[in-house]
Amino acid sequence: MKNDIYIVIPAYNEAKVIREVITEIKSEGFKKIIVIDDGSDDQTLKEARAEKVIALKHVLNRGKGAAIKTGIEAAQILEANIVVTMDGDGQHNPKDIFKMLEKLDQGYDVILGSRFADKSTNIPTFKILENYIGNIVTWGIYGLFVSDSQSGFRAYSKHALSLIDLQHNRYEYDSEVIREISRNKLKYTEIPIEARFTKYSMAKKKKQNIINGIKTLTSMFMSA
Repeated sequence: MKNDIYIVIPAYNEAKVIREVITEIKSEGFKKIIVIDDGSDDQTLKEARAEKVIALKHVLNRGKGAAIKTGIEAAQILEANIVVTMDGDGQHNPKDIFKMLEKLDQGYDVILGSRFADKSTNIPTFKILENYIGNIVTWGIYGLFVSDSQSGFRAYSKHALSLIDLQHNRYEYDSEVIREISRNKLKYTEIPIEARFTKYSMAKKKKQNIINGIKTLTSMFMSA
């Protein structure tokens, strides 16, 4: 079954950790990995290619959503039946992929990894507030409430990928997926995932923050 699964990783200036991220995914038996270097100005592409994975590059930084779309398109060309998206900073634990696959086997179209489903998870307070606001806005605009509308750890069936039509290139992408689930009446579920908030991941300049959050919300309202 793993031969049909592609792991898509958007990456921006992740040269310090991308090889470790790839190695950890491979250790769980997932070999088909697509890394999209989204216009990095470091050695992200070189480091990814050193791990013998498919590594593509955007010449310019286009945004997380654009990188994921490029990765999914590549996976579809390669006839993937399942696509799992993960962040490139090591925040996600690839062991959680197995829980997603179990749900897909049960007939779900989209599996949403939720960092907030497990109340015992140690999450910074500002991240909880940031996510809550995002959840409320996503629900208000798209009519579907989920516990982690901003999660980048998700799994899609081939059927879901054939129907989901996404337009945004940056952080709006994560919420836009929720719209597409509702619009296409896709069967979805959320599962708790481990969230590893390290000093490295929290310090990244391109991570979602208050300013980016305001831009994201404005774009969502304008396109609704």
